[in-house]
Amino acid sequence: MAGRIEDYALIGDMQTAALVCRDGTVDWLCLPRFDSHAIFAGLLGTEEHGFWRLGPAHSAEAGPPAASRRRYRGDSLILESEWDTPRGTVRVTDFMPPRDGAPQLIRIVEGVSGRVPMRSALRMRFSYGRVVPWVHKVDGRTVAVAGPDSVWLDAETETYGKNLTTYSDFTVAPGERIAFTISWQPSHHQPPALPDPEGSLETTADFWREWVEHCTYHGPYREAVVRSLITLKALTYAPTGGIVAAPTTSLPEEIGGVRNWDYRYTWLRDAAITLSSLLRTGYREEARAWREWLLRAVAGDPENLQIMYGIAGERELGEAELDWLPGYEGSSPVRIGNGAAHQLQLDVYGEVTEALHLAHMTGLARNDYASLLQLKLIRYLEKHWDQPDEGIWEVRGPRRHFVHSKVMAWVAVDRTIKLIESGDADGPLERWRELRDEIHRDVCEKGYDKERNTFTQSYGSKELDASLLLIPQMGFLPPDDKRVIGTIEAIQRELSTQDGFILRYPTAGEEAGVDGLEGDEGAFLACSFWLADDLAMIGRVDEARRLFEKLLSLRNDLGLLAEEWDAKHQRQVGNFPQAFSHVPLIDTALRLTASGAYGG
Repeated sequence: MAGRIEDYALIGDMQTAALVCRDGTVDWLCLPRFDSHAIFAGLLGTEEHGFWRLGPAHSAEAGPPAASRRRYRGDSLILESEWDTPRGTVRVTDFMPPRDGAPQLIRIVEGVSGRVPMRSALRMRFSYGRVVPWVHKVDGRTVAVAGPDSVWLDAETETYGKNLTTYSDFTVAPGERIAFTISWQPSHHQPPALPDPEGSLETTADFWREWVEHCTYHGPYREAVVRSLITLKALTYAPTGGIVAAPTTSLPEEIGGVRNWDYRYTWLRDAAITLSSLLRTGYREEARAWREWLLRAVAGDPENLQIMYGIAGERELGEAELDWLPGYEGSSPVRIGNGAAHQLQLDVYGEVTEALHLAHMTGLARNDYASLLQLKLIRYLEKHWDQPDEGIWEVRGPRRHFVHSKVMAWVAVDRTIKLIESGDADGPLERWRELRDEIHRDVCEKGYDKERNTFTQSYGSKELDASLLLIPQMGFLPPDDKRVIGTIEAIQRELSTQDGFILRYPTAGEEAGVDGLEGDEGAFLACSFWLADDLAMIGRVDEARRLFEKLLSLRNDLGLLAEEWDAKHQRQVGNFPQAFSHVPLIDTALRLTASGAYGG
């Protein structure tokens, strides 16, 4: 069985990523890209679906021991795991060097004390665990081949095959270092170059050290902010600038449930808010690369903006179910692709426009096509803002007039008016000012419940929605407006878990809820960060700080967050690590630091 979600560490090369469990098992890795087929899919099934375990030798009865401690080496994505055993102490260093040729996962075993018996067990399964490759030796190297893919193993010890698994048994002494490397290559190409594990380790450490030096945040939450920034960088597909929402698919929002989705794509919403966090912490190059990705992705059809694209801008992300995988802790179905790609979500227009506006305001070099795109988006919204849509949470039920969608349509128009007023674009200024006022009036009249003094999820509904917490943050209403305060307090009353964290919206258990799905889910971590932001904005700064630091305590020992928190079982749930959790962590840290609302 795979470990708990928070038991995993992330390593990656800005083109794909692997998850490494506390016991030294790599249970998830897609090659060569984030959205490629997995060669290790044990995370969503069993060991039969692929894994790579490297750690102290153990008996079958005892099972693999968890590392005694682990950490990232400084501000990097280099993982160090250490085991204290009766025979001595051993360290395994796992990393993926920024790509210069074939993608590689390198694992270096180092003896710290004593003489520790070790074992590497490598079981490669292509196509998400479905295909057993042909494994053989070529010039002393082990290669696994199936169809278009080949994976090469270079080990500094002897290996042998048994039960369709490649093993290596060895003993490591103090100061001794033994490296293992797997490299992916198209099967019709020549073998990849022989790896240089020690040189690659030095290059990888230099890369992360230099990258982190650009961070402009030096406040009291620097450790959490920097780790979140490194995670966001790891989720960026370097060749194009696209940013995946998470490197995994089908990690459940409810253990054993059906809310299992593929997040290895670029959501415009997630990427836009990621862009804003990067810009505000000094990372202009990533912001520029994302803007260029956006312009390529929507080129030719900006009026039909998709909510998500592939990491190179692909439009077709057809959804399918992998019925041979039982799912994480029995959570099925396992899905790849995402059928929500072609939903109508009007809020995306606001998020994209807000990101372009922030890039413009922070001095990112002007791009005339970006301004032209912004104007085209508003011309589309001018005709369609009053339509029902699927909303920010991608409901699979009927379309509604979601309040958050209308608010973000207002944001899109407002930011475009500011662009025109700055003299950097031309457009029908008066007409769009009237449109901005019309949308504002419509939301306040139809999306607000006067009796309860709160905005609601959609026009005419009684349900609340945590996305309403963004109303003051987007400038739709000032923080001290009684309707804003009433909405914040209503969400605290009606959408709070026993731990004080926030659900996205009400779910209905065994009945289909407002999202068209059965089952429940955990507290959505981004929403809880949004609440902390709002509390600070309305002057309840001590309460905001306490909530923020409580959220920080949910991170795993390496500072990583999944999408949600299961209050009942006290564990992380959802795809991992999740950009949409780490971005608001950064934003809230910046807001609290600016307000001085922190303890010590």
